[in-house]
Amino acid sequence: MNINNYDVIVMGGGPAGSSVASMLAREGRQVILFEKEIFPRHHIGESLMTDTYWTFRRMGVLDKLKASPFVRKYSVQFANAAGKESRPFYFFESVHHESAVTWQVTRAEFDKLLIDHAADSGVTVHQGVLVKQVLFEGDQAVGVEVQMQDGSREKFFAKVVVDATGQVAMLSNKFRWRVRDPKLKKAVLYSYWKGVHREPDLNGGATLVLRTEKGSNGWFWYIPLENDITSVGIVADPEYLVQGRGQDLAKIYEEEVEKCEPCRRRVEGGTRVDKIYSILDYSYRSKQNAGNGFIIIGDAYGFLDPIYSSGVLLALKMAELAADAIHDAFNHDDFSAERLGQYQAKLDRGIESMRKLVYAFYNEGFSFSGFLRKYPEERVHIINLLIGDVFREGVDQVYGPMAEFAEIPPPLYEQVDGTLTPQVPTPDEADLLLSAKYKSFDDRQPQTSGD
Repeated sequence: MNINNYDVIVMGGGPAGSSVASMLAREGRQVILFEKEIFPRHHIGESLMTDTYWTFRRMGVLDKLKASPFVRKYSVQFANAAGKESRPFYFFESVHHESAVTWQVTRAEFDKLLIDHAADSGVTVHQGVLVKQVLFEGDQAVGVEVQMQDGSREKFFAKVVVDATGQVAMLSNKFRWRVRDPKLKKAVLYSYWKGVHREPDLNGGATLVLRTEKGSNGWFWYIPLENDITSVGIVADPEYLVQGRGQDLAKIYEEEVEKCEPCRRRVEGGTRVDKIYSILDYSYRSKQNAGNGFIIIGDAYGFLDPIYSSGVLLALKMAELAADAIHDAFNHDDFSAERLGQYQAKLDRGIESMRKLVYAFYNEGFSFSGFLRKYPEERVHIINLLIGDVFREGVDQVYGPMAEFAEIPPPLYEQVDGTLTPQVPTPDEADLLLSAKYKSFDDRQPQTSGD
């Protein structure tokens, strides 16, 4: 086997992996990235939050995004189950800078742009290869063994291994660090439409969040993309969406579109142009974000919920924090779990800030309009959260008054004298439960259903 030495090995070429690789390479590190797929490939998570701007700027990718055909996003708007629509939450109400505008992206093209940018930044990128295992010397990660495209095996060595393997979560699963949020588990059905309604002017690029009928605890997303394509998906409790309704996912999807008045009237006159995709989403986080010689980022570290489109934002912020920790590790020649994991507390505070807003949304009867009628001064703080400004001190102040309207959860977990609380199902138990109950859905990759 060939021996190859680098500063950093990145496993996974999605937004988290490509971003940390780009930043490290642009800042002088020798980086190699392995991605099992060959891009472009389909993925969901199409609406960006505006605070991604700052990571894009650090990566040097802003000019490529500005030159792209992606739809510009200025706001988020909500509608209740009766179809009553909120006033749009314009990001420029809070931020007076070009960062107040972001993009609605076709993920296949967006992710390819990012991985290509990593290569342009000096990263050695391998696509269509599979990391078979992380190599350890004692408890120290020292490299990976990879199956190359021709089937051969090679070993690569580095001071730091970055796990950006998405929901495969190679290392957090290996060490059984995954902790689930028992209250956030959703089934998702989505597809793509052409020729459906768009608002004029700035509102034409808005993300719409359209609540469904009571009892579903769900909502539709309505995301305008380039080439007159619109992404339309329903997120709801699995028990409501699929239990007892058979295997015809297209029929279920069409029934739900018909029930949701603000969604139905927007797609009237348009044509669905793709199959039905299904995912079983569940919320989880790793107890640790690093070990000796390795760090975990993106969905490999945690996934929150589709609402508010926080997935890419959190992936990019984790990539930035990881890049900072890795530089610090090289500067001190210290690749311990303590040094590589030094930003976990900050990371978890930001995730918890967004998690509280997720819980508020799923409270039966909660609405931003009702909350802001009593507390209009909190509008700017809501916009700051919708922007993704969740890592700043004091961002949580909105949850004091919001607790009058919705349950605000305690942290998913806390480390107290080395003990994790609260206790939740282990990954194996939860995976078994999910796969047994909802065989139409795959909780790892989007599945399609023909019509």
